Amino acid sequence: MTSIKKNVLAVCALVLLGCAAMTLVDGVLRPPYAVKSAVKLALFLLAPLLYGYAAGKDGYHALFRIQRRALPRVLALGFGVFALILGAYFALRSVFDFSAVTALLGKNAGVTAENFLWVSLYISFVNSLLEEFFFRGFAFLVLRRYAGERFACVFSALSFALYHTAMMLGWFSPLLFLLALAGLTAGGVLFNLLDARAGTIFPSWAVHIFANLAINTVGFILFKIL
Repeated sequence: MTSIKKNVLAVCALVLLGCAAMTLVDGVLRPPYAVKSAVKLALFLLAPLLYGYAAGKDGYHALFRIQRRALPRVLALGFGVFALILGAYFALRSVFDFSAVTALLGKNAGVTAENFLWVSLYISFVNSLLEEFFFRGFAFLVLRRYAGERFACVFSALSFALYHTAMMLGWFSPLLFLLALAGLTAGGVLFNLLDARAGTIFPSWAVHIFANLAINTVGFILFKIL
């Protein structure tokens, strides 16, 4: 087996194992949110970094470069995504029942109205960085060095969508659940395209922050904080 195939298999295996482990944590074990976050940190950040060290690969630091020239374009796209998500919620809330979301968050992860502010800040800025490094940095930008851009883009986007399956089970009706998965897949492709030219996760991370801010705004509404 060539070294290129070994690297492809290694990266894909680590991504799939990380997703499977988080599915077990989110869907079965359901530990407190702080414990789940620590497990995710180990799987999504430390595991890829250890792989890079063991394989003697460099260039991981380049994935975190901030491109100031791209900032206006990225911010404009981020605001657009923020408005799109909030608009979709207000357009669909009379059609779909979102009332079960807060109860399930409390039951499965211990997220309540009392701690949602701190959870939302973590999700918006830290959790988004972990996911971008894992799915766009590792599963796309690193993988495309060995498997090509098209394969890496599809693999990364599908992994990103499927990873969210366990945490969303029971949140929505089957139709809305499928729509959410389709949206996550499309979002994963968009994020990959943003990062493909830049060679860094900065564009997708910035837009991901805005997307999470919009979702957390919906959370504030559902928790009746706003």
